[in-house]
Amino acid sequence: MTKNNTTTPPSGCLKKTLRILGWTLLGLVGLVVVLIGAVLVTGLNFKEPAMAKVWAAGFKEKTFTTHGTTINYVEGPDNGLPLMLIHGQMVDWESYQLVLPELSQHFHVFAVDCEGHGKSSKDPSRYNVQDMGMDFEVFIQQVIGKPAIVSGQSSGGLLAVWLAANSPQNVLGVVLEDPPLFSSEYPRIKQTFAWDTGTTAHDFLQQSSVKSYLDYYILYSRMWSYFPQGFQKALLNWDQFYRSIRPDSPVQFFFVPLSVREIFTGLQMYDPHFGVAFYDGSWNKYFEHAEALPKVKCPAVLIHANWYYDKNGILVGAMDANDANRANSLMPNSKLVTVNSGHDVHVENPSVFIKIVIDFGNQLQNIGN
Repeated sequence: MTKNNTTTPPSGCLKKTLRILGWTLLGLVGLVVVLIGAVLVTGLNFKEPAMAKVWAAGFKEKTFTTHGTTINYVEGPDNGLPLMLIHGQMVDWESYQLVLPELSQHFHVFAVDCEGHGKSSKDPSRYNVQDMGMDFEVFIQQVIGKPAIVSGQSSGGLLAVWLAANSPQNVLGVVLEDPPLFSSEYPRIKQTFAWDTGTTAHDFLQQSSVKSYLDYYILYSRMWSYFPQGFQKALLNWDQFYRSIRPDSPVQFFFVPLSVREIFTGLQMYDPHFGVAFYDGSWNKYFEHAEALPKVKCPAVLIHANWYYDKNGILVGAMDANDANRANSLMPNSKLVTVNSGHDVHVENPSVFIKIVIDFGNQLQNIGN
């Protein structure tokens, strides 16, 4: 007789084993559900944590109208020299959220939404440096009420240059945060990363199948070629899922870095015609960089962030070293500061930006005394 070596455990042991396994699986399922729930709750109800500190610091959101244009802005408590902050393209004043509380302890801060962005007016006929500069000139005169330090990032830096060159009586000094000097002028802009912003906006307005500019930007911007593979698909999947749950709410991309998150938030209130002004060159109408810079007689700090040329010879960054040195040399009272940071210095390296601005304010205060 052949013996069977297979043994069957007692039924009580089997039940106990299955019961433990069942509870373990149930626990794992429960943990997964909790994690998914936490992600969904966080993502669908996400609020920028730094914004609570902005409001706690005493900032108030207001509007001002001039030349038929409404400018949305926030104003902080009066704790020093006036400081006007002008953001770059595709974001809004909230991009300064990491630096506003600290700066408000040293300055009387005014952070604006540029036309075509945020809650400010959207009139494509005014999307050029001169018209917007004239609006900000009146803003300084009638809202701030006295000469101010003007700090502008990217395209906001070009507006700061215009103000210092054309309205010197209203500008104490300028902080130019990685502005695209020379590189954004036509036709050279075609060989820079910024060209993608203009072409994506132009192409979006030439079609009708994709209704949301945010969706179109995620689908077709070449920006994603510089990100890890799969990142673009994850963004699109989340965008579509969020819209299916909350179709009437702005999509919150809580899982990406703030510098990218601010773009996605800003794009949902951004007029793509603003990008077209860079595509067709009308942004620099009446504004030649090499002519304007020598007229900036006030003290200036030119912040130059990281840059490189990719394999196709495209400038990834606002300025190369030659641009930065040339711009600095054309301004008679300028200091060039090179920082190890991406384009949005006040987002990616807020402590560095804060120190530059506070030191500059102290310098101007000493000059005034």
